[in-house]
Amino acid sequence: MKPPIVTCPTCKAAVHWTTENRWKPFCSERCKMIDLGQWAAEKFRVPAEEQEPEDEPPLAQ
Repeated sequence: MKPPIVTCPTCKAAVHWTTENRWKPFCSERCKMIDLGQWAAEKFRVPAEEQEPEDEPPLAQ
């Protein structure tokens, strides 16, 4: 069975999804570091919804 092929999120190159590919889903360390830099610079964000705090039960005395 052939390993699945995915697309590198950074450069869009074809990447074989195998245990030997240590950079998956990226094609290289370079692409992995570019992606990490984007997250560190807050260019990528995970949307979140603000939630109301749940009522806490009273402390037992």
